[in-house]
Amino acid sequence: MSIEVLIERYGALAVFLGAGIEGETAVILGGVLAHRALLSFWSVALAATLGSFLADQIFFFAGRHMRSNRFIGRMLAKPAVASVQHLLERHPTGFVFAFRFIYGLRTISPIAIGTTQIPTAKFMLLNAVAAAVWGPLFTAIGYFFGEGVEALLGRLPLPHHLAAAAVLPCLALLALAFVFRKRLARLFEGVVGRQA
Repeated sequence: MSIEVLIERYGALAVFLGAGIEGETAVILGGVLAHRALLSFWSVALAATLGSFLADQIFFFAGRHMRSNRFIGRMLAKPAVASVQHLLERHPTGFVFAFRFIYGLRTISPIAIGTTQIPTAKFMLLNAVAAAVWGPLFTAIGYFFGEGVEALLGRLPLPHHLAAAAVLPCLALLALAFVFRKRLARLFEGVVGRQA
């Protein structure tokens, strides 16, 4: 069975699982596959939306009902939780909508939100709206990025395109983090300093 057939058969499922477990890279890669016409754009966007929504609901319920669990306790002990709580106190609705777009806070945020007084119905509604924006947006990034990969690599075999699609966004994120490292460090020091 060729890689193309495997992607056509299981690609949307892989995006669904990847969106819930890992996030952006899996969805961007799904967008690249949609650009290559191995998956439809909307099947990738829908899988990304549903995977993200479901994972964040599970994390939210874990924070709400399993605080005494050792794994959840370790997650809530991370220094990033102070940043999450600070942002959540100042902008609860905005933060619940936006956390999935903030790199480094995506997994811990719904757990921390689950420990607050935010009503489950409110979280579920905001989570659904945010996931409905996030899924197509990151699919589109991959879709249009796929055009760039194809222009850069030409008609090389699919595995080369997949490798480039997985590595290049990570390198771009690392470059941005390096360029803005001092600003990000000051931001997190300020947030953690206010919590102390």
